[in-house]
Amino acid sequence: MASEDVQRGLEDVVALESRICFIDGKGGRLLYQGYDIRELAARSTFEEVAYLLWYGRLPTPAQLEQLTQRLAALREIPPGLREILDRIPKDSSPMDVLRTAVSALAIFEPEETKPGASSIGGALRLTAILPSVLGYYHRRRRGLPPLPSRPDLSHAAYFLAALDDRAPSPLDVKALDVALILHADHELNASTFAARVTASTLSDLYSAVTSAIGTLKGPLHGGANARVMDLLDDIRAPERAEEVVKDRLAKHERIMGFGHRVYKVEDPRATILREWSRQVGEAHHDLRYYETLRALEGVVHREKGLYPNVDLYSGSVYTLIGIPEDLFTPTFAVSRVVGWTAHVLEEYQDLRLIRPMAHYIGPTDLHYTEPAERA
Repeated sequence: MASEDVQRGLEDVVALESRICFIDGKGGRLLYQGYDIRELAARSTFEEVAYLLWYGRLPTPAQLEQLTQRLAALREIPPGLREILDRIPKDSSPMDVLRTAVSALAIFEPEETKPGASSIGGALRLTAILPSVLGYYHRRRRGLPPLPSRPDLSHAAYFLAALDDRAPSPLDVKALDVALILHADHELNASTFAARVTASTLSDLYSAVTSAIGTLKGPLHGGANARVMDLLDDIRAPERAEEVVKDRLAKHERIMGFGHRVYKVEDPRATILREWSRQVGEAHHDLRYYETLRALEGVVHREKGLYPNVDLYSGSVYTLIGIPEDLFTPTFAVSRVVGWTAHVLEEYQDLRLIRPMAHYIGPTDLHYTEPAERA
């Protein structure tokens, strides 16, 4: 293989076939199992999208009700895992907590870790329990008692309730529900690919999701929306956007929330979240994030020709509905676990060990010398 044939970062390399997600980078479209994300965000729910990604079709009312009930019934943290969470330092990274919890959960639920089509039970369990784990950890570090499983609440409503004692408004719940839908899958991103590589060895679903969470923890994959909020803190007001952006560009600093390896136009998820940033801002009588982001958008597009990606507006929505900044990436995992598990289940159906090649660039003519002879 010639060095010019190497695709760094596997960019544009087609590694496998999948029915789960389609990205039209030039047209700015994102499809889940054939359905446009814009239609799903406007008309569907996270539970319905989870069913779609797992089973390849939209559920009937009875199927959706059954899925919703199963997810609610699986929210409870087992005592053994609760003991582990109680021993984790309160100042631990939330992503470390999440990764540890998923790995430990496999010990307490060995039947769900067996690879194969039966792993749908593990997919349901992990999707149901991640909000419980994050809520338990967050309430513990704030000195609040754990929240009961609350089977009367939707997935999005339960997650918000698990983080705080206040009852979230219907608009806040809907905003989070839409955000969860938008983040549920995105083809072979780094964490999903890591999950599929793990699954391709015929390892179990919990191991695959642990791999995915570890990959998401890396700042080149997760956390961009938190850095957008840090940028907003620096800008402070819409009229300062141009000054701050130009200063950062002069220092060759990257402006987070813009550009995407796949999309050549605006990320459709950003289009949807822009409107939700406005709606939530109006409902909370606080449009400073939205207005500053709009100003930021204009400057970056004029100076660099870049379009927004999903991270530009999501942090503003999360902040206004009460999600702390260090839980932004874990919230991504709460959603993406559906996509991760859907891809793992698909990998089990068409199993082939993922084993790419590397172009070797080291020496080829070295010979062993005795230790005493080495300089």
